[in-house]
Parts: sequence; structure tokens; C-alpha cells
Amino acid sequence: MVDFAISPEIRELRKKVAAFMEEEIYPNEGIFHEGGSPADTLMKELQAKTKALGMWALFIGPEAGGTGTGFLPYAYVNEILGRSPVAPRAFGCAAPDTGNAEILHQFGTTEQKERWLKPLVAGEIRSCFSMTEPNVSGADPTGLETAAVRDGDDWVINGHKWFTSGAIGAAFAIVMCVTEPDAEPHGRMSQIIVPTDTPGFNIIRPVPVMGETRGAHCEIRYEDCRVPVTSTLGESGDGFRIAQKRLGPGRIHHCMRWLGQMQRAFEMMCRRALSRKAFGELLAEKQTIQNWIADSAAEIQASRLLTLHAAHKIDQGDEARVEISIIKFWGAKVLHDVIDRAIQVHGALGVSGDTPLESMYRDARAARIYDGPDEVHRMVVARRILRTFKDGPGWQFE
Repeated sequence: MVDFAISPEIRELRKKVAAFMEEEIYPNEGIFHEGGSPADTLMKELQAKTKALGMWALFIGPEAGGTGTGFLPYAYVNEILGRSPVAPRAFGCAAPDTGNAEILHQFGTTEQKERWLKPLVAGEIRSCFSMTEPNVSGADPTGLETAAVRDGDDWVINGHKWFTSGAIGAAFAIVMCVTEPDAEPHGRMSQIIVPTDTPGFNIIRPVPVMGETRGAHCEIRYEDCRVPVTSTLGESGDGFRIAQKRLGPGRIHHCMRWLGQMQRAFEMMCRRALSRKAFGELLAEKQTIQNWIADSAAEIQASRLLTLHAAHKIDQGDEARVEISIIKFWGAKVLHDVIDRAIQVHGALGVSGDTPLESMYRDARAARIYDGPDEVHRMVVARRILRTFKDGPGWQFE
């Protein structure tokens, strides 16, 4: 039996986080949308405040420089942070830094942790994760073509990446590349730390995404990019295994934040329905709107319980492969549907920049693709469940 009761400590932390969001995050979202020096200065101020309040880097424990106490407590807080795209960075919990910090903590050498992990968790530097390639299906990373060839005590990396999120301004990249070309498919790759000032690390452009031209999803070419062999994360050939350790928790992090986006859109939909009249009565009195509100409430709660259950299993040391895939494809659909309904209730206002809904909608569409397309996660769930029936008594939630 899973106990999702919130401890007094986590309840108090949630109150502090929610208050900070009301006072510091929501009023300043417009500044961050404009970007530039004012946004950078304000972000540093907000980060200093969250550190002073003891709410910094909640995704990871004190042994790595954070203030986290486990995956499930983080889920309860991260659903509040997810309400605004600004909040994760202000609290030291932004992707891809979170995932990179976690694998550096698990697989990094003492030297790598001192040089990269410590300042990363402290918010002194940022990072990026360079895996996706334009000519290779992201759903099948065993086909990656970027390669690192050994030359004495160095790796020489050549290849073409894109959607390397966060590359602009990052101090280092963790690059997924082929180092063992003759090994079995899941043993061909390694992850290598590459400082972004290394000659041959060339950012070509930020890739425009859903109308956003200033995005941080970058196209990169590695051209005779040379780094020491000591930059290897873990052992040579461990890249796929390390990626699985990174992507599982990373998917839960996304789903946690989606809960906050769903809830914010839901609240906006309800308030709009209670304030807008059409044909002589409030929208809230229309049956279609009532159905949308009821369906959204049920779907959000289902997403929340599925996410908390997966986080609980992670805390118990389980990889929770089925549970993570379920919440990924289910959560992405609910995120899209709830925001879509909220936009419809707002009418023309909903597709304007006067509310956060239009940017939330763009991000929600991408959620069905990144971290594995929904179709692949459905396939993973079905295959794993069927295997348990073939080999044993079957599968059930535990």
C-alpha cells in the first residue's frame, strides 16, 4: 500500500514555494519573456533568494550540494515549480542541468565532480546534453552516428547534433557518441564531457521551434573536437546504460512540471468560465464547459497519482520502467488536452500573448516527442506487460 500523505515538513515547504511563486515568479514572467540583461540580473537575484530560504536544488541531496530529501518529496514541490517556465531555474532545478548533475553524481570521477558537478549544482555554471541527431531517429539512439576516435590520451569527436538544449551559455556538454563501433548495439556508445570552449565545438544555430526563434535548442557540429580520455563519464561503452539512468528520472521531472502546467491552465479555465458571459449566461452554465471541467479534473488527478506512484517506486530503488512510460504518454496527452480546453474557453484571448496559455500550448505539443515519442512509450508498456503474462503470473500496479 502506497502512502501519499504529505509530511508536515513537505507541506510547509510547499507553502514556502507557493508563496515565493506568487511574490517573485508570476509578477516577473514578462521580464523573462523579453530576455536580455534585466532578465539575467533578476534571475541571479531570485536564485540568491531561494538559496537563502533553503530551497535550492531540491532535486538532489546535500551530499551533492542540493537540499533534496528524495524523489517523492521533490514531486510534491516540482508540481508547483512547473506552473511557470521561470521557476525551475530560479530554484536550481532546470533541465538539462538536473539530469547532467544526477549522472555526474552517480558516474563521475572525483575530478569530474569537483570541476563540473559542484559548480553546476551551485548554479555557477550551466550545461547541455548532446544526443539527438538530425539524420537519426531519436526513438532509436542505437543508431547514433557521432563518433569519438581514440588518439593517444585523447578522444577526437566528429559528428552532427541538434536539439542540444541549453547549449548557448553552457560551460560544458555531455556528448553521446560511438566509441566502440564493433560492440553490440547497446554497448557502442560512451558519454564524454566536452567543455564548450573546446576548439571544434561549433554551435551552428538555435533551431526555431513552434514559432520561437530565440530558443535554446541548438544545432552543433563537432569537428575534430579533442578532449582527454579522462573526460569519459563512467566506462567506455557505458553511454546507453548511463542514458537510461538519466532519462528515467528526467521523464518524471517533466511529468512533475506538467502537473503544475495542467493545474494552472485548469484554474484559468474555471475562472474564465465563471466570469465570461455568452448568449445571456455564464460559460460555466454551459454543459460542454462543465464536461471539460469535469474531464480535466479527473485526468489531472489520474496524472498526479500515476506520477507520485512512479516517484515512490524510484525512491524504493525500482527503475519503474513501465510506470515512467505510462506517465510520459498519458501526462503529455492530458497536458495538451487541458491547455487546449482552457484556450477554447478563453476564445481569442487564449491564443494571444496576453495570457500564458499560447506559450504553454506550444510547449505541450513538443512534450509528445521529447524524451521519447508517445508511440514508443506505449510500445514499451505493452511489451513489458505482455512479457510478464508470458513468463509468469502477469503484471499489476504495486
